[in-house]
Amino acid sequence: MPAENTNTRAWQIYGRRQLARAYTPPIPERLGWTPWEGIGPGAEVLGDVTGRRVLDIGSGAGHHAVHLARAHGARVTGIELSPTQHERAVSAHADVDGVEFVQADVTEYLDGAEPFDAAYAIGTLAFIDPHRSLPALRSGLRPGAPLILSLLHTDLHGNGPSTEVTPREQMILLRDDPPLPTQMWVLTPQLWEDLLTECGFRVEAVDLLPHPDESATVIQQLIRARCLPDQPARVC
Repeated sequence: MPAENTNTRAWQIYGRRQLARAYTPPIPERLGWTPWEGIGPGAEVLGDVTGRRVLDIGSGAGHHAVHLARAHGARVTGIELSPTQHERAVSAHADVDGVEFVQADVTEYLDGAEPFDAAYAIGTLAFIDPHRSLPALRSGLRPGAPLILSLLHTDLHGNGPSTEVTPREQMILLRDDPPLPTQMWVLTPQLWEDLLTECGFRVEAVDLLPHPDESATVIQQLIRARCLPDQPARVC
C-alpha cells in the first residue's frame, strides 16, 4: 500500500476510536509544538497573526486552531484529510468565531485557495510526501509568510532521522487499543532545509526539542521557514 494511503487509513481509524470515546482535547493555554507541555516556544514564532489568515495543516481535533483564534485573533483554516478527525473538530468547535474546518487533501485545497499569511503543522507534515506538500505550500502562501513545522527527529526507539527522502514505518499509539502503523518522512534538519530551499523557502532556524524525561530518546525538531518573494529556480 502506498505510504500516504497507509497514513490516511491510520488517521481514519484513530479518529473513529476517539469519536467512540467522545474525547475532545482541551483548548491549550499556550500553543505547543511538541506533545510535552511547556517545551519550546509558543505562538510567537508565527509572528503577529491578529486578523491574518493562518493555515493549520492536519488540524485534527481542532484545538490548536481554536487557541490561535481565541487567544491571538487569527483567522484560522484547519485543513484535515481524515473525515473522522474532521468530524471531531466540527462537532466540538463549529461555532467558534474565526475558525473554519475543511476536510480535504492540503495540496488539492491550496491549488484553488487564496494564499495564506502564515501556515503551521504540529507533527503532521511528515505524513505527506514532501515532494507533494512543499510545492503546494510555496504556492499557497503569500511572499514573506512564515511556515512553522514541528517534525519527528528521533523516535521512541532511538532511531534518528534519515538522510534520504523516503518514508519509514512509525506507530500511532493510543491507550487501550493496538498501535496503528504509519509511514513517515523522518528526515534530518539539513535534508528538510534542502527541500524547503529548493521549493522557494528560506529556513531561518531549526531547534531540537528533547523529551522532558532525560531517559526518553524521542526528539522533535522545530523548523522556522519563510516563503521567498521569487519563484523557486527549479521544481522540487
